Amino acid sequence: MGFNCGIVGLPNVGKSTLFNALTATQAAQAANYPFCTIEPNIGRVSVPDGRLETLAGIAKSAKIVPTQLEFVDIAGLVKGASKGEGLGNQFLGNIREVDAIAQVLRCFEDGDVTHVSGSVDPVRDAEIIETELMLADLDSLEKRLPNLQKKAKSGDKEAGVEAAIMERIVAALRDGKPARAVPLSNEEQPVVKRMQLLTAKPQMFVLNVEEGSAASGNANSEKAIAYAKSVGSPYVIISAAIEAEVAQLPAEEQRDFLESLGLHDTGLNRVIAAGYSLLDLVTFFTVGPKEAHAWTVRRGSKAPQAAGAIHTDFEKGFIRAETISYDDFVALGGEQGAKDAGKMRLEGKEYVVVDGDIFHFRFNV
Repeated sequence: MGFNCGIVGLPNVGKSTLFNALTATQAAQAANYPFCTIEPNIGRVSVPDGRLETLAGIAKSAKIVPTQLEFVDIAGLVKGASKGEGLGNQFLGNIREVDAIAQVLRCFEDGDVTHVSGSVDPVRDAEIIETELMLADLDSLEKRLPNLQKKAKSGDKEAGVEAAIMERIVAALRDGKPARAVPLSNEEQPVVKRMQLLTAKPQMFVLNVEEGSAASGNANSEKAIAYAKSVGSPYVIISAAIEAEVAQLPAEEQRDFLESLGLHDTGLNRVIAAGYSLLDLVTFFTVGPKEAHAWTVRRGSKAPQAAGAIHTDFEKGFIRAETISYDDFVALGGEQGAKDAGKMRLEGKEYVVVDGDIFHFRFNV
């Protein structure tokens, strides 16, 4: 279980180039004209985690299986999309299906690549996208709210709770604030999730600069960083052009190429790290002679939910989880060493998964 991240932005900002680079495919056609991506493209990539190879080496695992990350390349939005401009609501519907939004902002100047607004201004672009998403949410809620209010007046308590939350979000949207800016209690969060609001989704910015600015950024990316900080969203500076080059190189040549440009890691790794932080995800492992396998769950998940990430039967019939921390597994030379040192714990249904946990699930179906 990884996470599903939609790549959005205005036309010609580098979304499809980035998608192609991240997934090392040419599934998304990158062309110098708006709307070259008609259907959302989906690509899955392995999440790099050095711990997995270490565990496999200790356990002499025959196979290594990293967890997966899914990217969805969504065609360019334009001003007026919420009213059907461009390819409009088709794309807004695609965004509703993803867990998080990676908004690509064009921070490079290039006379050969036209900009739909005629000039490069990442903050303006970000505000256009945010405005369209807010207008779409407002339109959706204003259609649903009267019916909820009517049910609430007739004594439907559940409708009353939902209507009260919806009224707060509508007020925020009318004030030019996204749904994610509305404070919510733990009890209210599932209610809002069911509303499928575009502006309630966690958001990060991918600042696409020219090759020469990949290591330090440029004046445009500085403006975008200030904007990202002002709205409390994480950001990553990358050069989609460099990522496209790296994706074509053999693994052993990639690091030398990056270092020659003053970079220490690929854009993919940095986007994944920002995404994990954004969605508050943790990784756990199952390790044995057949395979070392990484799995992803949201922080705060309990042991049965982790078991369910492997197979639904594991969650249904969960009995207990034999648990070893990553540090103990490595320091004590594997499972047997951890057992001998008393570092293997038996955890029950209420145990909260910690990043790096190594599990062996006991279940009965």
